[in-house]
Amino acid sequence: MATSRRPELQPCIACADPGHGVTLADVALAAQVSLATASRAFSHPQLVREATAKRVHDAAQRLSFRPNLLGAKLRAQQTRILGVMLPTLENAVFAECWRGIEESAMASDYSLMLVTSGYDPARERERLEYLLRHRVDGMVLTVADAAESTVLDQLDRESVPYVLAYNQLSAQGAQRGRHSVSVDNRMSACEGVEALIAAGHRRIVVVSGAFMASDRARQRFAGYEDAMRAHGLAPLEPVCLPSHTASNAAQIRELMARADAPTAFFCTNDLLAIGVISDLKRLGLHVPGDVSVLGYDGIALGALMEPQLATVMQPNAEIGAQAVRQLLQRLKRGDNVRDDAAYGGYLLPHRLRVEGTVGAPP
Repeated sequence: MATSRRPELQPCIACADPGHGVTLADVALAAQVSLATASRAFSHPQLVREATAKRVHDAAQRLSFRPNLLGAKLRAQQTRILGVMLPTLENAVFAECWRGIEESAMASDYSLMLVTSGYDPARERERLEYLLRHRVDGMVLTVADAAESTVLDQLDRESVPYVLAYNQLSAQGAQRGRHSVSVDNRMSACEGVEALIAAGHRRIVVVSGAFMASDRARQRFAGYEDAMRAHGLAPLEPVCLPSHTASNAAQIRELMARADAPTAFFCTNDLLAIGVISDLKRLGLHVPGDVSVLGYDGIALGALMEPQLATVMQPNAEIGAQAVRQLLQRLKRGDNVRDDAAYGGYLLPHRLRVEGTVGAPP
């Protein structure tokens, strides 16, 4: 008696669009396994033969399938989890931003998943993938360079809602349909340097950390250049310090030993400014008696110093809270559909605090 032979399953890669449209059934078909086996390959790989598991994972990679680690919540099409990617929590500016993010998200009954990128584009991509695997509904993130970010390009391609915090959008970024919450980095830095010039300083040096990695640092340096040129002063090359949290006394000593030593430092964040003040004191110099220091961020720690840190103040907690509010509005509207009127950058006001570590040049 002849037996009928079940036709062999053939991969159907063309039937499924890469990304969110691909299902586990598509992967099972492409890997020529049952749906149950494909599921076990992700949830209980120890129960699947190694060769079979490899076939399933290879098929998933070809189809850009991302296994859902929160399958029970997927039925509702929302996890009510927001992904957050910040450069670091070692700098208090991002800890203050996180406070605003957390309070705003919890007020709307959303949970949060936090990762840090260390200003490293490769790590940004890795952390992004981690968040996407957990099926977050949307993201608040700060990237190293918004204009050259492959992470943002990926989110755009996959129609994942997100709002940038601190990254100030260029005209091109706004045209590409991106959202951001920030202050005007260039204008605020210009006003800060104007205050140094008004105090009598002419030799002003910018101190930065990740100058090439951070678009905010470059925007603030551009503001410094604007202020210097407006007063007929030649901008000086920025001094890039390798660490926010370790002593850079050798570089500061070399700079202050020059005949044309600066009379003022403009640091692109407060943590750098606090480190520079510490190094200057190790060299026997007084702030602001011998040299002035202006920071940027307005972190709470600066106000506790003696004298208090002069700084360009941005509303860090409100940047985080506003970014979440804008993201939730996007999720409520479902605006993966482009609406030009809804896109662009949201600029919050800044303030100057020039008392304390800024005085007249010696």
